[in-house]
Amino acid sequence: MNRVSEGRIRREVCEIGRRLYARGLVASFDGNVSVRLPGGLVLTTPTGMCKGFLSPRDLVVVDLDGSVRKGRRAPSSELGMHLRVYRENPEVGAVVHAHPPVATSYAVAGYRLDRAILAESVVNLGVVPVAPYATPGTQDVPDSIAPFCRTSNAVLLANHGALTWGATLQEAYGRMESLESYATLTMNAMSLIGRANELSTAQIEELLETRRRLGIVAGGIPPSVPAETNRSDFPGVPTPGGQKTR
Repeated sequence: MNRVSEGRIRREVCEIGRRLYARGLVASFDGNVSVRLPGGLVLTTPTGMCKGFLSPRDLVVVDLDGSVRKGRRAPSSELGMHLRVYRENPEVGAVVHAHPPVATSYAVAGYRLDRAILAESVVNLGVVPVAPYATPGTQDVPDSIAPFCRTSNAVLLANHGALTWGATLQEAYGRMESLESYATLTMNAMSLIGRANELSTAQIEELLETRRRLGIVAGGIPPSVPAETNRSDFPGVPTPGGQKTR
């Protein structure tokens, strides 16, 4: 990789760090971002720095064993998660770890996100499992996520946070944003409104065909309801004319 192209990637990583911080997906020194470089090396954010205030020179280059090859700072103690994803799934080009508040609330509660209530989430995320709790910074964390690296696009980390990955940095980051949006919509529909019309088997199959056309090979299939529930007005809901459906 030439110096110009690596410089551009460094700037992109810093921009993603600023977005994570600005959107409240990380706080203080939380989270980390990495990108696989040509030749098998990995560019990653350092430990002990707020992701909203990184500069390109702060980033660190490591190999897949975690040894520093370039940089004046130390990598995050959670780098092992990223490296495990890269080793398990050679199609992954970038990994993002954050603590999105609502999605992390599901991780704290031990609930996976699998309700088929949003078409975009079925396509881009599918089922989001919960990895068993492991102490951050230990080898137990990479081991806990290993079963999901090929079959999922994101994973909740019990009592910790969330991890997303993708072919590109933009895809990995986009999935983190989508994960928090999906978790928020699920919470609002199920807990605040108390109702969610889930997609039917046939509707999900159409979305899975969209997923296949987009080249998304992971994510699993969310549970579905046999018949459609979202093609007409719902009982008790006022119509535009002020009448309630019967």
